[in-house]
Amino acid sequence: MIKPPRIAPSILAADFGYLADEIARIEDHVDLLHVDVMDGHFVPNVSLGMPVIASLRKVTNLPLDCHLMTLNPDHYLEPLKEAGADLATVHIEVFPDPSGVAEIARDVGLGFGLVINPPTPFEAIEPFIELADMVVVMSVHPGFGGQAFIEAVLPKLERIRNFVDSAGLSTDIEIDGGIDPGTIRPAREAGADVFVAGTSVFRAPDPVLAVRELRNAIG
Repeated sequence: MIKPPRIAPSILAADFGYLADEIARIEDHVDLLHVDVMDGHFVPNVSLGMPVIASLRKVTNLPLDCHLMTLNPDHYLEPLKEAGADLATVHIEVFPDPSGVAEIARDVGLGFGLVINPPTPFEAIEPFIELADMVVVMSVHPGFGGQAFIEAVLPKLERIRNFVDSAGLSTDIEIDGGIDPGTIRPAREAGADVFVAGTSVFRAPDPVLAVRELRNAIG
């Protein structure tokens, strides 16, 4: 059954010169923080690493949802846990069989999630959904903020929602990319319960108002 909607601002869109202030401003109005970790290989960009995540942990009690856009995410799981992360999500495109990396995440005490890119079919992730605390449907191509929402992922999101509900799982379904007041409602109707919003929150003149508008748009 779909859960109450939760908003997860992506700190990739925040001003890194004032990161603690940016988080403090929205902390009481959101549900978790989305942290993009990029290695410059799986995606072209490089973002942040363990020292920044450890610093985030010192300034917020929000759950840290870490999206690993890396070729070797299994190498980062224990350091992530030590830095204070709560959940690590890895791409099915990197681990076509993620059973082993899921076990590593459990062993170190991290929540585990799977991410699926826009072109990747539902069938790639279907056998492994039960391993995951969260499934992340990318609604943009990973690696860059500010992209337009890809509506073609919505049928795949619906299939994941139907699978989770039919199996009686408690798996969270997150959608990541291009989420704003115009796209959040169709994503919700397709079955998402966690919404990653970067540009539409941190680049807004009033991020708190932006979060409120996202919640209002869901209805």
